[in-house]
Amino acid sequence: MINQLNIEGKTKIDVAIERIKMFEPPEGYYLAFSGGKDSLVVKELLNMAGVKYDAHYNVTTVDPPELIYYIRKYHPDVIFEKPEKTMWRLIPEKLMPPTRLIRYCCDVLKEGGGIGRFVVTGVRWAESSRRKNQRQMVEFDRYGSQSKEAKEKRKIFLMSDNEKRRKMIENCKVKGKHILNPIIDWSDKDVWDFIKQRNLPYCELYDQGFTRLGCIGCPMQGSKGMIRDFERWPKFKEAYLRAFKRMLEARKEKGLKTDRWKTPEDVMEWWIGCE
Repeated sequence: MINQLNIEGKTKIDVAIERIKMFEPPEGYYLAFSGGKDSLVVKELLNMAGVKYDAHYNVTTVDPPELIYYIRKYHPDVIFEKPEKTMWRLIPEKLMPPTRLIRYCCDVLKEGGGIGRFVVTGVRWAESSRRKNQRQMVEFDRYGSQSKEAKEKRKIFLMSDNEKRRKMIENCKVKGKHILNPIIDWSDKDVWDFIKQRNLPYCELYDQGFTRLGCIGCPMQGSKGMIRDFERWPKFKEAYLRAFKRMLEARKEKGLKTDRWKTPEDVMEWWIGCE
């Protein structure tokens, strides 16, 4: 599929490169590089497009060691952005662990980079139904007005894209940045076909049963994924337990109820089972 021609005689690779070239800013793109398969593909496409960019990895302090090793070895140009607060500090401050619904960790640790820049990501519809529902409109803010009329004027449908409102570019008002998702319509197979076609080195975790790479203990992966993480990286489990201990102490100082949680282990059991 990755090399299949569309009605204009272009492949998905051709279309993605055209998207990248069309909106290249004078200062270059800000590549939000996660080290995963999708951002790996986007980084290669930026190179193929010949555009200017700088790549950044947001350190979360709960990063898989194998992922960090991979990035440092194969992508030495990537800039490591260290957070102001670690996960171990955030948990006591927030008085609860991050959950699927309350994802404060993402806001603080992962999504703060690229302010005032044109950010490129590897976001794809195929990753989740939520992304397909929420990220469908192509938008490039050149007006600033929030009126319905101005919003309609900001819609841009790129080249081979039709009016199914594919959102390769979205304007983020709160963070003051624009985002380009050049492979938003790629399937998982497209991604892996491209990686094999270009012979790109990828993180070893993909060959060890991991389908997505992210923070160790991330609740978004469900109970099974969290248990797998803590079995593989027990020191991180211990670090979470220490953070839960400080969290319980902070809750007690504020007079908050802790009936559900008597010990850090109680918190861990609840957290893993919280779907």
